[in-house]
Amino acid sequence: MKWQHYFNEVVERPLLTSALVLLLISLLVIGLSLRYYIHDFDSFWAQILAEAHGMIFDIAVIGILLFWLNQNGETRQRIKTYKDEIDDFRLWESEEAAFRTVGNIKRLNRHRIHEINLVNCHLQRTNLNYVNLKGSNLNSANLSHSSLIETNLENTRLNQTNLENSNVNQANLKAAYASGANFKDSFLIKAQFEGAFLIKTNFKNAFLMEANLQNSYLMGADFENASLYKADLRGAKGLTVEQLSKAKTLYLAKFDDELLEQIKLAIPELVDA
Repeated sequence: MKWQHYFNEVVERPLLTSALVLLLISLLVIGLSLRYYIHDFDSFWAQILAEAHGMIFDIAVIGILLFWLNQNGETRQRIKTYKDEIDDFRLWESEEAAFRTVGNIKRLNRHRIHEINLVNCHLQRTNLNYVNLKGSNLNSANLSHSSLIETNLENTRLNQTNLENSNVNQANLKAAYASGANFKDSFLIKAQFEGAFLIKTNFKNAFLMEANLQNSYLMGADFENASLYKADLRGAKGLTVEQLSKAKTLYLAKFDDELLEQIKLAIPELVDA
């Protein structure tokens, strides 16, 4: 039937439906109020203005409050969705999983979320430059061949994390927990490791030029063929001459006086050139 066809067409077009409903209600209200317009306009107009002020109050208080609550709820839902997607890709060792996870990390950062659970996440060959992961948990994650230039990893858990052949230049790893982490062949130029836990950490062939390792815990750390040019190791705990003897160079590196004297006696060639 034609009328049913027209009815369905109107219903399927929300804007048209709203306009028609507004027109019908306006005609009804104006029709019922016509005698007040003609015979008692001044009194009627005062009531309209009073209602208008009430409407403004409703919009200002209730409307804005509802809008804020709705936006806040949507934001919380988006954050939950990003975290759920990270969980979905956890342990999935693929290029797609890595890049999808990095995308979710950056979205969470835009919402000022930086404490993220990334345990066992596959993040190989990804770009995490300038990302804030302060206080996150990256234990046993795979970040090999990745770029983390100036990334904030302060107080982050990196135990058993694989960062082999990664670029971690100028990253902030202050007070990080990176025991057993693998920094083999990595670039760590001017990286900040102050107060970090680096017990049995692998720094083989790493570039630690001008890195700050003050007051860090270096028991059993492997510095084989590592470049420690101008690195600051003052106050480092558990550091021995035997560990440093395997380094490529200690030229202009800073040590506590007692340890420096031992180095000059045992391995003078590493500090003189």
